[in-house]
Amino acid sequence: ASGISSIRPVIAAAERGKRIALANKELLVMAGKFVTAAARRGKAEILPVDSEHSAVFQAIAGRRRDEILRILLTASGGPFRTHTVARMRSATVAQALGHPTWRMGAKISVDSATLMNKGLEVIEATWLFGIPPSRIDVVIHPQSVVHSMVEFRDGSVMAQMGIPDMRIPIGYAFSHPGRLPLELSRLQPHRMKGMIFERPDRKRFPALRIAYAAASMGGSAPAVLSGANEEAVRAFLSGEIPFTDIVRVVDRVLSAWSAPFTARTLQEVLAADAQARRDARNELSRHRRHRPS
Repeated sequence: ASGISSIRPVIAAAERGKRIALANKELLVMAGKFVTAAARRGKAEILPVDSEHSAVFQAIAGRRRDEILRILLTASGGPFRTHTVARMRSATVAQALGHPTWRMGAKISVDSATLMNKGLEVIEATWLFGIPPSRIDVVIHPQSVVHSMVEFRDGSVMAQMGIPDMRIPIGYAFSHPGRLPLELSRLQPHRMKGMIFERPDRKRFPALRIAYAAASMGGSAPAVLSGANEEAVRAFLSGEIPFTDIVRVVDRVLSAWSAPFTARTLQEVLAADAQARRDARNELSRHRRHRPS
């Protein structure tokens, strides 16, 4: 489940020392403080299912955190990687759902198209690995063969590679520390020609900038980001707003937030999420009133 629906069951499982295969990034984005605290209390193990975080988890296995210089999260760039802003403004829902390398649900496909998904994954990584956002970089890699990298203080870089198939990280989360004998296509290194690695364009894809800002603000700011984003994506999928307005709505909600971004309790985080959703819906209502008929 996405969003907040699974937060209490996950915390309960963590407090009971269960092994948790976590696929819900929004949960850590919003309530990472409480989930990780529960895991420490219960001595629970959280195993990431996201391919990027599974890659980082494998790359740092057995390493001390003080040896890690930075994490490099890879991103395909989505279906609009080479599009201009003007072209993205007229993008259809079908185009946004047409991810070049992964088959995913509608919400995460749209998040991948805006690069909000990668911004959420930066926040997720801070909680999973105890690395601040300032030491987590995003690298555009359209082939989706290198799933992420970790650079260590001695200059070594560990990369986890494989075909883009979610059965691999899911299988690893369930079998760790072992590995399952999966029947799937195998990576063919001799066919890996023209591998591309690029810096993300934050002007064309401002979601990354906004997500990093929310991560730096801390507290309930990531919950506001996530809640507003879910409402904006829903509006795009239902044809209410153009693609480029998704991030604009999120930015306006976050920028206009007048209350402190406090997160002393889980209830404060849930309240911030609910308020962010209301603010986003109000913003969407204003958009509908001013839209040319």
